[in-house]
Amino acid sequence: MSTLASTLLPRLADALDGAEPVLLGPAAHSVADQVGTLPGTALVLGTSGSTGTARAVALSAAALRASTDATHARLAGPGQWLLTLPADHVAGVQVLVRSILASTSPVLMEPGPFRPAALAAAVARMRTDVPRYLSLVPTQLLRILEAPDGAACVAALRTCAAVLVGGAATPPALLERARKAGIAVVTTYGMTETCGGCVYDGVPLDGVQVRTAGSHGRIEIAGPVLATAYLDLGEEPAAQSALRSELVERDGARWLRTTDSGQFEAGRLQVLGRLDDVIITGGVNVHPAHVERRLAAAGFVECLVVGVPDEQWGQRVTAVVAAPEGAAEAAGVVTLAQVRDAVGGGPLAPQALVHLPELPRRGPGKPDRRAAAALAALAVAEGRAELHRPGG
Repeated sequence: MSTLASTLLPRLADALDGAEPVLLGPAAHSVADQVGTLPGTALVLGTSGSTGTARAVALSAAALRASTDATHARLAGPGQWLLTLPADHVAGVQVLVRSILASTSPVLMEPGPFRPAALAAAVARMRTDVPRYLSLVPTQLLRILEAPDGAACVAALRTCAAVLVGGAATPPALLERARKAGIAVVTTYGMTETCGGCVYDGVPLDGVQVRTAGSHGRIEIAGPVLATAYLDLGEEPAAQSALRSELVERDGARWLRTTDSGQFEAGRLQVLGRLDDVIITGGVNVHPAHVERRLAAAGFVECLVVGVPDEQWGQRVTAVVAAPEGAAEAAGVVTLAQVRDAVGGGPLAPQALVHLPELPRRGPGKPDRRAAAALAALAVAEGRAELHRPGG
């Protein structure tokens, strides 16, 4: 991480001042010949999103600056940032951009697996005369709070003006636990196409507009932080027909039509989940994120809810639970009855339970729902899942 970040810093600084754009990721490099058609582009990032379909996104210097200004305005002003995430993902590269525009040097973590002790040591190297900031994914925050030696890291995080947590939905129980520990957690929602987080604690950053559209509440975003364009990768027609985000001109403004479903009321956004994650079981639409929030509130934090094909129901709502000590041991601890009770029964209650050694992940710690669904389907087919049998 340190080597890539150190290499990127001067290149990003030049790109923000109008020099040659920085291309990150195989998808970005494959469209290098198209970048010249988009004046003002500072960064091209490859992104696979949740579908696994590679795309290249062009971000202008103006959008990156607008995102940084809005972030610092919402927080405690410009400060020093600690890089804990990959520098070739939007959350990581934005730490570098914010540092450049704040005229501060970012603190870089040493390469290797994430360790709370290493994070505490890195925070200790940060300046004390400006606000301290860093970004984490929920998995990292959970590991900090549950690590036997996590107390020192928690104490270090208390010295930060804000700890941004995004990249995946953060369970409310985890947020409450972190805040009770004195950590100034700020949840973020955004994506590569919005220069990273553009909604903090449910409230859009200054200049950002949010609305929901259609019967499923598709989230749409407008504002100066939007990407300039998607660049053509010459995809197969099947990939182009899949549900994915779009940049469109509507109502006199440019909007990003995301693939997420949500509710936007009284100026606050609640993200319900991806539109194509909805499980249809017995004719009832079930949002996995809604079930996961109920499970997390009951203590099942390392859990995903997916749909598994079923002849009777169409899809079977299935809970996939991480079993760090081994699936066999966990099977005697976490039962389907406990999971169903935690949800409260009804159509939302999982009809199957699958244990995995760990949840599959992609990118910077994001749960890989597609992979989890495939593993769950295999477990059901092979008889390794606990199934709910009505009346049994």
